[in-house]
Amino acid sequence: MFTIDLLKGEGLPAKSRPEGIAIAATTLAVPVIIAIVMFGFYLRNKIIISIQKQTIVSYETKIDELSDAVELQKTFENEKNAVSNCLSEVSTSISRHTQWSPVLTTLVKNMPDSVVLTELKVKQSSVKRKVPKKDDPKKMIDISVPVRTLQINVCGSPQSNCDKAVRDFRDRLRSSAFLGPKLENIRVSQRFGTLESRDVVFYQIDCIFKPEL
Repeated sequence: MFTIDLLKGEGLPAKSRPEGIAIAATTLAVPVIIAIVMFGFYLRNKIIISIQKQTIVSYETKIDELSDAVELQKTFENEKNAVSNCLSEVSTSISRHTQWSPVLTTLVKNMPDSVVLTELKVKQSSVKRKVPKKDDPKKMIDISVPVRTLQINVCGSPQSNCDKAVRDFRDRLRSSAFLGPKLENIRVSQRFGTLESRDVVFYQIDCIFKPEL
């Protein structure tokens, strides 16, 4: 109800009641509370998002560090493989040189003084050999077996009786305690020619080693 003061010509405000005050306060407080709650959610989410961003940055940093470590590991693996290959080649080379060193020592010790060494080389071929099959020893199969030939080329003067010197050299190699058991055959051939405008006899001595099974 609205009361009018006839003398003043204006309305008199209605007396405030507790119920009205409560309703008005509630009406004002609800939006404020909602705003405070929403602001709290906003701050909470902002903090969570900030923490998550920091976590993501930390993970990305770790991923970058791990990527560098993986690349470094790959580099180390490549270097290790390269070194291993080099060591394998060196080992094989040393093994070959170790095998041939006693042979060369035997040649030097038995080489006649009347001839001159002009060439020394190794040739390799293969022959077929029958061997037992691994999973069936009673069955024989053909395999290729390497055969090495040491070719020794020497020359000498026709007047120095080189034929006998070369034959003696061949016989000494056959009877050598080290080289003899390894040889299957020794072949000697000769031809006449010139060396520095002088007549000489060339000899080719082929030391054929036994096939290596």
